[in-house]
Amino acid sequence: MRRLDATASEGLTSLGADSAWIHASWGGAAGLARSRCAWGAFRKGRLLAVACTYFLGSRYEDLAVVTVPDHRRQQLALSCVVALYAEVEARGRETSWTCSRHNRASRLLARSAGFRLEQEYVR
Repeated sequence: MRRLDATASEGLTSLGADSAWIHASWGGAAGLARSRCAWGAFRKGRLLAVACTYFLGSRYEDLAVVTVPDHRRQQLALSCVVALYAEVEARGRETSWTCSRHNRASRLLARSAGFRLEQEYVR
């Protein structure tokens, strides 16, 4: 596990089209890789999970995570989220987690990482 840097662009792209949303808010894989706002879990050089700052506000960083389907339920996402969470807190910023109320996996991951429900709203 490590913080992603500019060399991780190819690994982010290799996650596939279904996971491209993870770097969309950074203008693409290269933008997220250069941001230094992401942590990834690797095995044999392959990026398997990534947690990143999805939205960067003036005080908050909203986190997001994706794991390749065949490596889910191995604590990879949790490890990435915990590392990123600590880094965001060390920067003196607050973290947030946003997901659908129907996304049980995301809600459980957030709870396991230490997030607590503060507000729920319907759009």
